[in-house]
Amino acid sequence: MTSALTAAALQAVDTLDAEGFAEFFAPDGKLTFGNIPPLEGRNAVEAGCAGFFGTIGGMHHDIVNEWVVGNDTIVELTVTYTRKDGGKVSIPVASILTVGDSGLIDEYRVFFDLAPVFA
Repeated sequence: MTSALTAAALQAVDTLDAEGFAEFFAPDGKLTFGNIPPLEGRNAVEAGCAGFFGTIGGMHHDIVNEWVVGNDTIVELTVTYTRKDGGKVSIPVASILTVGDSGLIDEYRVFFDLAPVFA
């Protein structure tokens, strides 16, 4: 069963709603994609996501597994990206998020290889 926070956050991402996604973060929350330096703070999360969303035609997350342990959630996903040329590519993704006492995301880390999306 998918947690409400995971489902809502991924819905915002799947609709390319950078502002809506950033609202799930604590004011000083961090978002890290692979080995790229973290985006720190809601404004940076929103700007970084908006920039990335502009490089693709769309995306859809399918949750394979989710594990919630205390304040940490690990999500195994298959993400299907729609390229600007209309082509679709599905890749495996793992995400780890930590929720603080506020109920908002303090840290969200995404591990994936985007090379096939832009090949």
